[in-house]
Amino acid sequence: MAAGRPYWYRFRAGGAESPQGLARTAPAIDGAAQSVRFAVAGCQNYQSGLYTAYRHLVADDPDFVFCYGDYIYENAGDPVPPETPTALLDRRHPPYEIYSIDDYRRRYALYKADPDLKAAHAAAPWYVVWDDHETDNNWASTWDEAGNTAELFAFRRQAAAQAYYEHMPLRRTSLPRASALQLYRRHQWGDLLNLSLLDTRQYRSDQPCADENAGCTDLDSAEHFLGEEQERWLAQGLAASPARWNVLAQQVMMMDLDRDPSAAFRANVDSWAGYRTPRNRVLSNIADAGVENVIVLTGDEHVNYAGEVHLDGSQPTAKPIALEFVATSISSSGDGQDQSETARALPGVNPQLKFINQQRGYVLCDVTREQWKTTFRVMDKVSAPGGNISTRARFAVERGSAQLSAKG
Repeated sequence: MAAGRPYWYRFRAGGAESPQGLARTAPAIDGAAQSVRFAVAGCQNYQSGLYTAYRHLVADDPDFVFCYGDYIYENAGDPVPPETPTALLDRRHPPYEIYSIDDYRRRYALYKADPDLKAAHAAAPWYVVWDDHETDNNWASTWDEAGNTAELFAFRRQAAAQAYYEHMPLRRTSLPRASALQLYRRHQWGDLLNLSLLDTRQYRSDQPCADENAGCTDLDSAEHFLGEEQERWLAQGLAASPARWNVLAQQVMMMDLDRDPSAAFRANVDSWAGYRTPRNRVLSNIADAGVENVIVLTGDEHVNYAGEVHLDGSQPTAKPIALEFVATSISSSGDGQDQSETARALPGVNPQLKFINQQRGYVLCDVTREQWKTTFRVMDKVSAPGGNISTRARFAVERGSAQLSAKG
């Protein structure tokens, strides 16, 4: 298979034949790649909205898609309220949470039957990582949401990992071993991108404060977020990277935002902000090694954000350690809005935060050797067919500057 060219493919099984798909191979590892365009997408709760955003993503013609997780949701279908939009009436989960391998397989089959999602897979190769909902909400290593024993949760993790591997485009090296799956890995786009895909679920300590955000001040106690081996692998890979841009492609926000502008500091303890000790280690390693042009790509929040990553976001330094772009959801949380009252107030107490938006959509990244441009693409609705896409904001950063510039 040659580097840097398109390939068309299809699958045949018995008398069945799949539609044709397109995959562009990456440039040679030692090649001087000039540019790349890719999309960032995820958080696609089937019940919450249509996947029309994927139809527009295909039209934007990305070289690849980075899916940051929450590809499926494990929860039961809720009773259908009277105000449910007509288009969503037949997009209900079965009335039970999923636990077994058959449950997880059926959930992937449900999601993958969506024609817009199928078209997105056929249009470009995908780099994927999982977040929590591919297994259980806010799970952390051996801890689940319900407080079950580690031994019992291991059975569920094993089923979830097996189904994920079966349905996602992963290397053979990711073949699950019991409940463990090797997910963190590195991809390169010639000498342009060094893409470190992280796993922030399997190796972390339990969330502080029993995963309760309000009033939690115990943010330095958690020892691990990536685990020792992955943290060492990331530091070594970044320090040795010859790429023009170094990308952390991962799940949960790295900026340490104050989530409540009207009260005392409030963190999202399921994000990096709840794990200050390992967060500071990772960021200090980047700074001490002199690694520049670091871009963090994130999901999970169902909100678009753009901002700077500092050791302490409340006291930003002249030059951030990294820049972070958080992509909103494809459908989770429904239609959304541009900005709630709380969202409008967040930049006032978070000087590192430069942009926030609460609509659905995806992020488009156009990268050249000297500039990174991020475009936030948003939907006017996902609750009915015919949703339109528009550009809500564009940001650019020049290589070497680490400063965000709004582009209209």
